[in-house]
Amino acid sequence: MILFPAIDLKDGACVRLIKGEMSAATVFNTDPAAQAASFATAGCAWIHVVDLNGAFAGKPVNAKAVSAIVGAVPVPVQLGGGIRDMATIEQWLEAGVARVILGTVALRDPALVRAACIRFPGRVAVGIDARGGLVAVEGWAETSKVTALDLALKFEDAGVAAIIYTDIDRDGVLAGPNVEATAALAGRLTTPVIASGGVSSLDDLRALKARAASGIAGVISGRALYDGRIDLKAALEVLKD
Repeated sequence: MILFPAIDLKDGACVRLIKGEMSAATVFNTDPAAQAASFATAGCAWIHVVDLNGAFAGKPVNAKAVSAIVGAVPVPVQLGGGIRDMATIEQWLEAGVARVILGTVALRDPALVRAACIRFPGRVAVGIDARGGLVAVEGWAETSKVTALDLALKFEDAGVAAIIYTDIDRDGVLAGPNVEATAALAGRLTTPVIASGGVSSLDDLRALKARAASGIAGVISGRALYDGRIDLKAALEVLKD
């Protein structure tokens, strides 16, 4: 199972939010590229990056920081936040991002997701962020009436590389991941699922790893890595196949 250390970008800095609230941002590193390099040096196989400002603005905002991250690490980077059209998808993939994550646009314009998967095979993931089981978009500022499962099922035959499932109510609060909901979603899909939100301990990682057979292929961790609740090397060992 792959561990994706998270770098959330706000105003060029590496931050973590609580339940997606931009006003509740804690700055952990003002040099995101150095942070990414430290993750890669420790043995991480991927880096997960989100342009938080971009998610709200609907367009890339932290491009300089993202480019610095991509240039600083020898491992692939997946990026989400503010990617709403084919031109932006192409821009990031040509800039060295290995995989783009489409979130809001997956709900608003599923045809774009399908077209992107055809044009860039294996390089498009869908981010499904749920509050109370319902998909939230626009940087989590709006909650739809569509369930996470219903949205994920729309892309089962599209060639999506992964579904990144975030339980917003668990995000940034170190309350533990919603293992049951994540496993239930993964069990209904053939597309691999990456768990996100609430990971706070090695036991949380073990709980997710125990459900790998359901289709959980990876887990994203942020705050717990930054504040030392999870030792990165120990985490990589726990998730090692």
